[in-house]
Amino acid sequence: MRHLHDGGRPRCEDRSPTRPIRSWPPIASGWAKCRRRALQVYEETARSILSENDSPDLSFRWSVNPYRGCQHACAYCYARPTHEYIGLGAGTDFDSQITVKVNAAVLLERALSRPAWPRERIVFSGVTDCYQPLEAVYGLTRACLDVCRRFQTPAGIVTKAYLVVRDAELLAALNEAAGVRVFLSIPFARDANAKKIEPGAPPPSRRFEALRRLHAAGVPTGVMVAPLIPGLNDREVPEILERAAEAGAQTAAMTALRLPGSVREVFLPRLRAELPLAARAVELRIRGMRRGELSDPRFGERMRGHGPYWEALRQLFQNSARKAGLSTGTALGDRPKRIAADPPGPQPRSPSRAGTKEGGGKEERGQRDDGQLRLFE
Repeated sequence: MRHLHDGGRPRCEDRSPTRPIRSWPPIASGWAKCRRRALQVYEETARSILSENDSPDLSFRWSVNPYRGCQHACAYCYARPTHEYIGLGAGTDFDSQITVKVNAAVLLERALSRPAWPRERIVFSGVTDCYQPLEAVYGLTRACLDVCRRFQTPAGIVTKAYLVVRDAELLAALNEAAGVRVFLSIPFARDANAKKIEPGAPPPSRRFEALRRLHAAGVPTGVMVAPLIPGLNDREVPEILERAAEAGAQTAAMTALRLPGSVREVFLPRLRAELPLAARAVELRIRGMRRGELSDPRFGERMRGHGPYWEALRQLFQNSARKAGLSTGTALGDRPKRIAADPPGPQPRSPSRAGTKEGGGKEERGQRDDGQLRLFE
């Protein structure tokens, strides 16, 4: 494990990730001010990079995560508990102590060059944002996407970052070679509202501009209202979808807020500090759609809500998407277009991995017919 520090060129030293290291100053990612801890970056030579997901809630099988931890510091991020697996905290440690898998592209090329690789879609990223600010330094996501292009492997991307525009030309080429779809995650329409809950992410206005730029480059795009937080951002759904459609998005999806484990210890205090008058009502709405709890870990339940208020939100999303001309039936795992030409020779096919409903009937993996795109753990 090595680390980067001091804001200049990378200088590497062997250190344990649990020992103190010097660091970069905070990165504000588009905000005028951003109260953040100094950034500490660890370089890691990973053993593998391609993760296989077997959850029936997910609309994809394969994912790549070049970074562990995320500078966007979204209070609601479901991935926060993953930092606890390596002895770090789910709060500011998750936001400021980032692991960089420096050999990600090499590992991905090794995996995709195997004859048995089925050329299924790879999602960037299943855990943290692959276009967080450190991507501007390391370029790991860009390198991995180029590997996908060369090996004719379709990709899906979910990001909040304007930095994705940097790769518009590459993404257009990947779309021609194999197919790609980029979802911009925009849970808030107003910059001021987003800043309170996701202080390290680019403002929504920049994300809408990213949609516009990608669309102009010929890259298929969508918008994700993720998470949908009852009592907080639900009234912004029509504006989000309308502006996304105007910026060229073709599809829309949503997921319900869930607060597993230590995530609630980050989200609720942030909510009370930034929105003290609304905090209690929001918490009650969350519990109302979770049958009195803050999260439901069960497959098939964790990314959806229940009750009359949630049903009203679901209808609001559907009606707003329909009015804006956005499709809600496209899963992240779907290809926006067919591969232009297959490589010579027979291509292996993997067995069907459709999810199963509790009642025994089958549904398409990770996709419901109500616009809820069930994504990540």
